[in-house]
Amino acid sequence: MLDPNEFALDDHEFDRIRARLYEVSGISLSAAKRTLVIARLGRQLRALGLASFTAYLDHLEHRASPAEQQEFVNALTTNLTRFWREEHHFTHLVDHVGELMRTPHRQRRLRIWSAGCSTGQEPYTIALTLLRAYPDLKRWDFKILATDIDTAVIAKAATGSYPEGDVADLPPDRLALFDRPGDGRARIPAAVAAHVSFKPLNLMAPWPMKGPFDAIFCRNVTIYFDRPTQTEVFARMGEILAPDGYLYIGHSENLGLSAPGFHLVGKTVYQANPGQHRARNAA
Repeated sequence: MLDPNEFALDDHEFDRIRARLYEVSGISLSAAKRTLVIARLGRQLRALGLASFTAYLDHLEHRASPAEQQEFVNALTTNLTRFWREEHHFTHLVDHVGELMRTPHRQRRLRIWSAGCSTGQEPYTIALTLLRAYPDLKRWDFKILATDIDTAVIAKAATGSYPEGDVADLPPDRLALFDRPGDGRARIPAAVAAHVSFKPLNLMAPWPMKGPFDAIFCRNVTIYFDRPTQTEVFARMGEILAPDGYLYIGHSENLGLSAPGFHLVGKTVYQANPGQHRARNAA
C-alpha cells in the first residue's frame, strides 16, 4: 500500500503541478485536491524511482516519453459514471430522435458525441436506449463518437465489458439488453457496440471532427474548467451542433454566462440559439 507520507509536496511543487495540468488539459485543480495529487502521483514517483515531486516534474519537462506525459494526465482525471445516469436526458433524447426520424425527406443519418465518456457507460446507454426505442436505427447511418482525455478509461470502455455489479441495480428490462454469459461480467452486444467509436481527445486541442452532431453529451466535464475555458469549449460545441440539436450537461453544471450562444430548454438541456454558426461538413 502506498504510504501517503512517503512523498512530501510543498507549495511550489503543487503550484507547478496545477499549472502543468491546466496547460495541457484545461483542468483547474483546486487547493482541496492536494491529498489526491500526493496519492495518485506518488505512484508515478515510485514507478519511476524518483525521490521527490520536483524530480518528477523535471522529468516530465525534460525527459518523459509521450506515454509518461499521458500518465500524468490520466492520474489526475476523475472518472465517475454509471449506466442511465441522469435518466431524464435519455428520455429527452428519445423524443428528439423520434422527431428527427419522422421528419420528411431527412437523411437517414444520426450523429451523437459523448464528450468525456469515461469508461463508456454514457455512450453505451445512448446506444442501448435508442436502439431499443427505434430498432430501425440499425439500418441508419447511426454513429456515436465517444471521447475522453484519459487513454486508460478509453481502452477499458472499448472492451464493452463490465463487472456484474455495475448493472446489478438496473431493472430487468434494462438488464435484458446486456449479454450476460455467467462469468461475472456484463457485456455490450456486438451489434450495439458497433455504433460506438472510442477516441482519445483533449478538449483543449484541435478537434478533428466537423459535425454536425444531432446531440452532444458533455456532462460533469466542465466543472473542472475555469469560466474562460468553459466558454471556449461550449462555443466550439455550438459550432458543430446541428440547428435542431441539443447539448446535455451535468446536474451540477449551469451554462449561465459561460455559453451565451445557447438557451435552456429543459433541466440541464440546452439548444443553440438561432443564427449560431455551425459547421456543415459530414463527421
